[in-house]
Amino acid sequence: MPALPDQPVIRRIVHVDMDAFYASVEQRDNPDLREKPVAVGGSRARGVVAAASYEARQFGVRSAMASVTAIRKCPDLIFVKPRFDVYKDVSTEIRAVFARYTPLIEPLSLDEAYLDVTDHLNGMASATEVARRIKTDIQEATGLTASAGVSYNKFLAKLASDYRKPDGLFVIKPAAGPRFVETLLVGQFHGVGRVTAQKMNELGIVTGLDLRQQSAAFLQRHFGKVGQHYYHIARGIDNRPVNPDRIRKSVGSESTFEHDLSAYDDLLAELQPLIDDVWEYCLSKQIRGRTVTLKVKFADFRQITRSRTLPVTVDSRVLLAQVIGELLHGIMPASLGIRLLGVSLSSLNEAGNKAGGQLSLFGG
Repeated sequence: MPALPDQPVIRRIVHVDMDAFYASVEQRDNPDLREKPVAVGGSRARGVVAAASYEARQFGVRSAMASVTAIRKCPDLIFVKPRFDVYKDVSTEIRAVFARYTPLIEPLSLDEAYLDVTDHLNGMASATEVARRIKTDIQEATGLTASAGVSYNKFLAKLASDYRKPDGLFVIKPAAGPRFVETLLVGQFHGVGRVTAQKMNELGIVTGLDLRQQSAAFLQRHFGKVGQHYYHIARGIDNRPVNPDRIRKSVGSESTFEHDLSAYDDLLAELQPLIDDVWEYCLSKQIRGRTVTLKVKFADFRQITRSRTLPVTVDSRVLLAQVIGELLHGIMPASLGIRLLGVSLSSLNEAGNKAGGQLSLFGG
């Protein structure tokens, strides 16, 4: 059996997750939407739900669900187009609240973050009190509710924040960590996706207790290097620090079309707003990249990517568009109609640093 990693410091970690963030912002800003089933996203045949209000979730509507499926589950569902600029502004307000309590903030997305308050209790009695104050401050600043989880590591804090949503606050103390994990289904573990959970189930691993009963060698044999991580989290162990300088690996944007497209000019036209999205983000964050990637999904859902890494950073929208156009040309004529295109830029670095490297960013 491998030695378990040392954990000399009992950290105090808070995970804050906004409740149905996009949908809640829309309900806040439009009183006619309150207490009604709302989906943020496109209602067209190939649209996808980006977020669902809790009223919609009662009917089984979930994020990433096809819009046609969502409507079938909830015929009265109200679709609202996303307003990402507004969500980003609200996210900035939320992060300003976090900064009142600790500089150790690791945002995961616009609506959730880890905070390490081990050395930043600011005179408060416990991390639980810090979490309670943060929830109150967020509601006063934005009119929105958040759920918070408090524990001694990131894995358990994330589980705790999900435990009593919405507007919840749950604490998992060190003595209770392993026991809490063993009662959960493995599909509830953050970082264990649907496919991995299914594979675990096929191996007879259904709960955290089942997972804990497996050897590290068994888990590594079936799941590779990440098997070691599963071995530890089944025991409530996660020594990852809160990292306020998470490295963003790529910037991307994609779009699904209402009808399949096959003509080069039509596809190139659809790529332009995606190129705009990526380039505007690069400008706003003062970052550049060297690897340009085109993502293509065909009518039969087969997906391919085509990439090109340049010897210098992409320093203009013109160059980004030129490379994307060439990558698109390389797959033409398409054997089938195309239902989705995506554009991304990776190998990121600061705008002023032409030698490469990566920039530390909020996001991931």
